[in-house]
Amino acid sequence: MHNDFKKIRNIGISAHIDSGKTTLTERVLFYTNRIHAVHEVKGKDGVGATMDSMDLERERGITIASAATHCEWKDHFFNIIDTPGHVDFTIEVERALRVLDGAVLVLCSVAGVQSQSLTVDRQMRRYNVPRIAFVNKCDRTGANPLRVRDQLREKLGHNPVLMQLPLGLEDKFEGVIDLVTMKAVRFEGPGGTQIVESEIPADRLEEAEQAREEMLDAVSMFSDELMEAILEERVTEEMIHRAVREGTISLQLTPVLMGSAYKNKGIQKLLDAIVAYLPDPTEVENKAVDLDHDEAEILIDTNIDAPTVALAFKLEDGRYGQLTYLRIYQGALRRDAFITNTRTGKQHKIGRLVRMHADKMEEITAAGAGDIVAMFGIECNSGDTFTDGKLNVAMTSMHVPEPVISLSIKPVDQKSEVNMAKALRRFSREDPTFRVGIDEESNETIIRGMGELHLDVYIERMKREYNAIVETSAPEVAYRETITKRAEFNYTHKKQTGGSGQFGRVAGYMEPNEEADFEFVDQIVGGVIPRQFIPSCEKGFRSMLLKGRKLGYPVVNMRIVINDGAFHAVDSSDIAFQEAARGAFRDAYEKAQPKILEPVMKVVVEGPTEFSGSVLATLMQRRGMIIGSQEDGLLARIEAEVPLSEMFGYSTTLRSATQGKAEFTMEFSRYLQVPAAVAEELVKKVQEKQKAQAGKK
Repeated sequence: MHNDFKKIRNIGISAHIDSGKTTLTERVLFYTNRIHAVHEVKGKDGVGATMDSMDLERERGITIASAATHCEWKDHFFNIIDTPGHVDFTIEVERALRVLDGAVLVLCSVAGVQSQSLTVDRQMRRYNVPRIAFVNKCDRTGANPLRVRDQLREKLGHNPVLMQLPLGLEDKFEGVIDLVTMKAVRFEGPGGTQIVESEIPADRLEEAEQAREEMLDAVSMFSDELMEAILEERVTEEMIHRAVREGTISLQLTPVLMGSAYKNKGIQKLLDAIVAYLPDPTEVENKAVDLDHDEAEILIDTNIDAPTVALAFKLEDGRYGQLTYLRIYQGALRRDAFITNTRTGKQHKIGRLVRMHADKMEEITAAGAGDIVAMFGIECNSGDTFTDGKLNVAMTSMHVPEPVISLSIKPVDQKSEVNMAKALRRFSREDPTFRVGIDEESNETIIRGMGELHLDVYIERMKREYNAIVETSAPEVAYRETITKRAEFNYTHKKQTGGSGQFGRVAGYMEPNEEADFEFVDQIVGGVIPRQFIPSCEKGFRSMLLKGRKLGYPVVNMRIVINDGAFHAVDSSDIAFQEAARGAFRDAYEKAQPKILEPVMKVVVEGPTEFSGSVLATLMQRRGMIIGSQEDGLLARIEAEVPLSEMFGYSTTLRSATQGKAEFTMEFSRYLQVPAAVAEELVKKVQEKQKAQAGKK
């Protein structure tokens, strides 16, 4: 158990696809002696990167699931989580950042700030995670770390400060000029393990002095001591580190370092910067809600002797049962101790406590506050809080984006059906953005996720890990219905079938509401509907939102106000008022002129400028609305809003239009009304589907 919190760093490595996150993590493990040989992504040598432990990750050369590991550097203990860069696996980044204290934002020195860099940065801001920027791939043709520094300021709104300058670039990249020590640093020997410091070359000295002056000017804003020392010319390295640390932790400064993970240059200096600038667990403010006192916010104290509070942030189905990853915020966890899940109130005994290293694990007997560990054999959900029973609190949960694409799947035989059920149960528990449901009308199994790649990966995993072969049908888009005008209702529900009957009357109106998906407003006065039946009215209205009356899609952006009604002393009941609300909804819905809404995606395409015209054409053909385009040297970046229904198969179209040189990312933007022609097509499809189902009956 680590008692010295000052020496713990919980960090994540996040970036856009192909910026070199996993390669960087591999080098970090090598220099900290966690592994003794470096392996490359895509497993060119038949091994693959340590953190990409899944076969699928090694084949595709992408990170699918975030992987945790730990290592030591200069007497400091690191917990590291390597996260995916693809937007389809964004939940992996969300849950990692929820439990981390600091992060390394990796940027490619050629491409700079890319679309997914924006998403990752937004996630870091959501959880107030301080970060260091590492400009990778300085050995590539077209590398320009200074331009990346400018993009951090312009595109992400950071206050980036160069801590280093590159020593050569592209194929002449040798190392870095350290602006704190004012030395040229080269990485020589096998695997770049020998750090050689020397004087800065004469032709770079003036540039280095100017860059150091700019760095000191920016950093001195966070330290009066440093500001005085600059005036008196007695600046020490320690003063600079303290000031940079202050600025970084307060999220007002982003130190920029550079190197080439693939060429083993600059990584040791990055590790030093993590120690020097990123916070330890005591420097981060963590809050929980007190479940015994109306969910009042309380501060969590990073203290081993305090009552235990831990958050389960990731689940995996391991060989020995469910593997639950935990971040311990307060107190300690010990093997054979009892812990309580504050959501369910159930008590569990910790059978095995382990420390993870990708897919390998090391048994431990105890772990304390500030640590990230895993335990076996405890059933829980992602986001559950565990305590030792002395506190009844819950850590604030992570943001879970809504799925945007769905597929209908069908097992090919009986054996596959059983295995498919097991796989779906496991995947939906592990990944909150992967949802499984049954379509009531067609009785089909529907899986929903964040994109085509997301669902592809799970279908492939079903086949490999569970031997469940499934057939898939075209993805269905999550359309919605909404109303466009105000409509009044006044509905009486009466039923007399001998004995006590049913009676309830509700009156009021429904109207469009852009602020929320659904708002129920109670304006009943004088007790015309008794208080105990108001929730029944709301329940009745809510039950009608699941299936709109126009085409059967869920209804959103509606406000329902009830302002009158009537009841019967004997015949009124919960059910009577639920039925009255349903009848009122049916009456008013058509009068409110319902319309169909479709999900619109924010699509960002990046590729060589020579293909800009072709890319614009592919987007316009798909009813795309261009928001903006930028040309940055050889790279063009085009942003557009495109309906999700038009985006299926876009990756193939884009590849053929750009000779495979462009890539795109998309994420949900908003819902917009569908054009009349598309609405007509949808009506036809729904009618055909209903006829086909009627024919089967």
